[in-house]
Amino acid sequence: MLHINCDLGEGLNNEHIIMPLIDSCNIACGGHAGDNGSMIECVEISIRNKVKIGAHPSYPDKINFGRKKIDISPSELSHSIISQIKSLESIASSYGITLNHIKAHGALYNQMIIDADLSNLYLNTLKEFKKKYSLYIPYKSEIEKKALKRGFSVTYEVFGDRNYNDDLSLVSRENENALITDPNNVIEHIRNIKETDTVKTINGNFQKIKFDTICIHSDTNNSIDILKKINKKFNGR
Repeated sequence: MLHINCDLGEGLNNEHIIMPLIDSCNIACGGHAGDNGSMIECVEISIRNKVKIGAHPSYPDKINFGRKKIDISPSELSHSIISQIKSLESIASSYGITLNHIKAHGALYNQMIIDADLSNLYLNTLKEFKKKYSLYIPYKSEIEKKALKRGFSVTYEVFGDRNYNDDLSLVSRENENALITDPNNVIEHIRNIKETDTVKTINGNFQKIKFDTICIHSDTNNSIDILKKINKKFNGR
């Protein structure tokens, strides 16, 4: 069985369709998208579908959907991340449930693949959550090295709908080949990862990779068809 996660609460209003097809979700909590209303709706739908929930903090930048690095002081960024997580944590608590994990979004996530200083700032920010939640992070990244060294629980994530560079960074969304939108190509991409523990890069090379969960973005074209085919192929549902 493959564990599938998805970023939700981002204004697409497809949560009721996607939740039955996934195992955990990363809920936007006000940084790049989302507000109290959308968080409440996601939590309620997740409970009905027995889907684990996690906070999905990002740069506080709704204009660029959190997908660009912005000029912000370390203290401001830390304060924003804490505020985002606690807002979802409070809502979850009001329903008698807890968060399962924390997963950074967009530019914040991608930067921490290579940026040791940002990774340390992120982990310093999350120290009060260290014993409570797992961190969804990519393999062979700066955030992985720092998190393991500091004793954080980690869940390795790969992307079923994104192409990779040779250094295991994601191909920039500015490039036309960043996304994999054909469901059959996604299946082949995931099959290779699952069976060989390697990912085929955009240059045709195969790089070792480790994963516990596979992410499909809710705003990827054909995301619903992709999720249905993944479940049929790998999970028998």
